[in-house]
Amino acid sequence: KTLFMKGIVFSGKGEGTNFIKLPWVRKQITEKLGFTPHPGTLNIKLTAESLKLRTSLEKKRAIEISPASGFHRGKCFEAYLANNMRCAVVIPETPDYPRDAIEVIAPIDLREKLQLRDGDCVKVKILLR
Repeated sequence: KTLFMKGIVFSGKGEGTNFIKLPWVRKQITEKLGFTPHPGTLNIKLTAESLKLRTSLEKKRAIEISPASGFHRGKCFEAYLANNMRCAVVIPETPDYPRDAIEVIAPIDLREKLQLRDGDCVKVKILLR
């Protein structure tokens, strides 16, 4: 089963990059998703329609990223971006994380590979378990 979400690429604060660089995060992503993540995330601001889907996504079974002490949990979903570029959608479970955003991780720099800029529209195919 799949779910499609659309949104606009935007620049974040660099927090996703710092998080992905943490050894315990990299280890869990590599073990649970089968790829070593590029140290960065692609931030996507969801369309109104996709925001409704994000709410339903939170109730689906996810790949859990168990936090080290002092950090929050995160949920991951296997996904594909553009021309079947393998990736994962990450939803941080932090109180201040925007409800209308998701982050995408991949083994490569998605912005560079797909020549994405802020304001570009993207579509993500999310695999449900």
